[in-house]
Amino acid sequence: MKRAVVLLSGGLDSATTLAIARRDGFEPFALSFAYGQRHNLELEAAKRVAAALNAHEHRIATIDLRVFGGSALTDEIAVPKNRDAKSADEIPITYVPARNTIFLSYALAWCEVLGAADIFIGANAIDYSGYPDCRPEFIAAFERLASVATKAGVEGTRFHIHAPLISMSKADIIRKGMELGVDFSQTHSCYDPASDGLACGQCDSCRLRLEGFRAVGLVDPIPYAAR
Repeated sequence: MKRAVVLLSGGLDSATTLAIARRDGFEPFALSFAYGQRHNLELEAAKRVAAALNAHEHRIATIDLRVFGGSALTDEIAVPKNRDAKSADEIPITYVPARNTIFLSYALAWCEVLGAADIFIGANAIDYSGYPDCRPEFIAAFERLASVATKAGVEGTRFHIHAPLISMSKADIIRKGMELGVDFSQTHSCYDPASDGLACGQCDSCRLRLEGFRAVGLVDPIPYAAR
């Protein structure tokens, strides 16, 4: 099996992406980040998902994006609630500056150590919150960068950044995950969970997730403070 590094946040999208990597014959090395986010519930979810989907290894890299702030996820800024995440024109305050660029750079470094040439990321450009680093042109640009930014690339390795969800709706992602045996009750997507750990049901991430489950005629299996 070819090795691949899979970025794993613990959410619905990254869990499905990990399942796709396994389906496609890769030996997945899951990579998560303690980056100074508002809570560690997603990291606990990532551990569950990595174990359930048989990741060969799961590592959590610790970095501190709170040094820069600038996002509701890494600064003392309120998380927006009850907005229409798909119709808003502005990039929301939950965007973490350059986060996917940073995460992919770490994944690229681990690829070099592993002798791997493939990275999987759950970026999505359809049902998402308008983040610039979830677009196809960003994925393509980083793939080009990898070939000139690494020893392996200079020596002839052609890196591939796989974004299998990039053109899928949230409903389609849920269907694909279920087809591949993902247990979505083990995932966590909320930006701003309640003190008891319940998903808020009102942030962009919760609303997109709930809409996806409604579209497939199912009830989201995780508990919410409000649906």
